[in-house]
Amino acid sequence: MNPQLLMFVGLGGAIGAMGRFVVMSAVGHVTHSGFPWSTVTVNVLGAFVLGAVLELSALAWSPSPEIRAMVVVGVLGAFTTFSTFSMDLYYLLDRGAIVNAVLYATGSVIVCLVAFWAGMSLLRMILS
Repeated sequence: MNPQLLMFVGLGGAIGAMGRFVVMSAVGHVTHSGFPWSTVTVNVLGAFVLGAVLELSALAWSPSPEIRAMVVVGVLGAFTTFSTFSMDLYYLLDRGAIVNAVLYATGSVIVCLVAFWAGMSLLRMILS
């Protein structure tokens, strides 16, 4: 294990975790429903940014392994939150909110896939 690479991932993780906290707090402050809009927001934003970053690095940018790991694994890995997604889904099911649970699970996956594709497509269009 490369200690320098690990340091970059850790730095990115700190940035991503703080970003997730800020975004989830802001969204939670605006939406006061039982639906986990904060988690949806960070996962969709993260998917979009990941798609854009991967397309950017494929077409026009060759980041060092440290920078790539910092952004993809560190920042985006800490910013998005599948573990919180799982927890939110569990609590929706536990409360008997079956329709919301199904909408949340399928909607999150579909919208994140679309956001990932949109991020890639946008960067492809800009850089082509």
